[in-house]
Amino acid sequence: MHNYEIAEYFSLLSKLMDIHGENEFKIKSYANAAFTLDKLTDPVMDMSPSELFAQRGIGEAIGQKILQLIENKQFTLLETYLEKTPSGIIELIKIKGLGPKKIRTIWKELEIESIGELLYACEENRLINYKGFGAKTQKNIQESLAYYLQHQGSYLYQQVESLVIALKESLENKFPNAMHEVVGAFKRQMESLEFLEIVSTCSEKELINWLIEKEFTVIKSDAYLSSKGSDNFEIRWYLTTQELFHWTDFSLSCSPEFLKKWVENPLFQKNFKFIFPQAIFEQLGIAYIPPAQREDPAIIEQVLKQPLKETIQIKDIKGIIHSHSTWSDGVHTIEQMALAAIEKGYEYLVISDHSKSAFYANGLQLDRIQAQHKEIDALNKKLAPFVIFKSIESDVLNDGSLDYPDEVLASFDIVIASIHSNLKMTEEKAMMRLLNAVNNPYTSILGHLTSRLLLSRKGYPVNHEAIIEACANNDVVIELNAHPRRLDMDWRFIPAALKKDVLISINPDAHAVEGYDDCKYGVLVAQKAGLTAAQNLSSFSLEEMIEFVEFQQSKRA
Repeated sequence: MHNYEIAEYFSLLSKLMDIHGENEFKIKSYANAAFTLDKLTDPVMDMSPSELFAQRGIGEAIGQKILQLIENKQFTLLETYLEKTPSGIIELIKIKGLGPKKIRTIWKELEIESIGELLYACEENRLINYKGFGAKTQKNIQESLAYYLQHQGSYLYQQVESLVIALKESLENKFPNAMHEVVGAFKRQMESLEFLEIVSTCSEKELINWLIEKEFTVIKSDAYLSSKGSDNFEIRWYLTTQELFHWTDFSLSCSPEFLKKWVENPLFQKNFKFIFPQAIFEQLGIAYIPPAQREDPAIIEQVLKQPLKETIQIKDIKGIIHSHSTWSDGVHTIEQMALAAIEKGYEYLVISDHSKSAFYANGLQLDRIQAQHKEIDALNKKLAPFVIFKSIESDVLNDGSLDYPDEVLASFDIVIASIHSNLKMTEEKAMMRLLNAVNNPYTSILGHLTSRLLLSRKGYPVNHEAIIEACANNDVVIELNAHPRRLDMDWRFIPAALKKDVLISINPDAHAVEGYDDCKYGVLVAQKAGLTAAQNLSSFSLEEMIEFVEFQQSKRA
């Protein structure tokens, strides 16, 4: 078991105990254990009992429970609370804005035990008279519930990725003479999906028998076989012949609008047997369009005029921009982050720890900025020619100003301006803050534009057109935050930015060296927008990045 998996068990236990009104000291001890486990860099699985018990925030009593969980896959205390808690109450823990104490009120005083009942209660205006609620809180809960229900059963691309790899290997081993292809939303590199789709030429009988052996439930429909495992995630199997394989693959790997436009072309022949994928494009005299870009049908007309430019590839990322160290809320030191970047072949690292208003993340006060800069200067001498750039992720305050006076902001090579607080805003309020930040001459990059969290928080409303225009006028780069739960800005707005010659920057927002690998997810969605390496700041060479920093400094004059 990974540390974060064990941490989730203890986090859930602390919340359930709080819902049941248990001893505050015990609740806090389990919550602290969850926090410690999540932050540990060494795998708990590899620790001896004495090493585990010695960890601050764990001790022997909790350590024994961790060992029980690892060795027997049992957590007796948690199971006890799960048994006496309605499943609908457990599900409420997932709802943004509902802490354990509010859930306890909902359960014990309103006698509500499901999301559906709670949504109805909000619509009936029943929450506002209870302590800790009110009209505004009720409205926020209602919106969170609606958003949760809308995305029920959706999964991040990253969450499905490991399943796809395992399935491909299993299919090739079990049915080596058949053709298989993962299609649909996954092949189109969508940021989230509701189910996985696979085209295969294996026999229906053999596939069903194999799925049943794997303990999948199988339901047959006219169009496909639907299978679900213990995780209830659906896989749809489209069985076809070798002659129709490539067309089936194509037709399932583009948006409905794209497919409609394609088949309306007079040159399209429905019953043609395509013996290789490129033949589908040759029939219409169209240059190849990758699955990731088969979204807007307008791209078909575009390709008729000229082939698409080569989109950015993972290998094109030359440096890590936007990363955090132990100076704020990161796991690794600046030197560890730099050495890991060097090992991966990157040319530079932009350390962007949190600013002082982010007190929850140990944001940098003025004296600590000076000390950090001294450390970076020393490391740059030690690690040359590799360069660590001095940066800050400055909070955008309520009035849109940045978190330090100008003379402090001037000490940074790059300033990333991000909103982290008071996210419940009208578009008017959000735009005031964002535009003021973009118009600030010290802003180099606008961080995670909407502050969305995929499938859990939709982010504040933004007029993307106005933001892009402001960034173009102020030479501000827009971040594509590559964390798989953010992927913000949304790729759908990137083409508009490119038309205005606004640079995008694929940044991992790495809080540990492992976070560097998230660049891949940013690249995958950037490909959907047609982003090229030349249009991405983190694809700049070291020399080009130095020129960028010099230009940013000239803006401040």
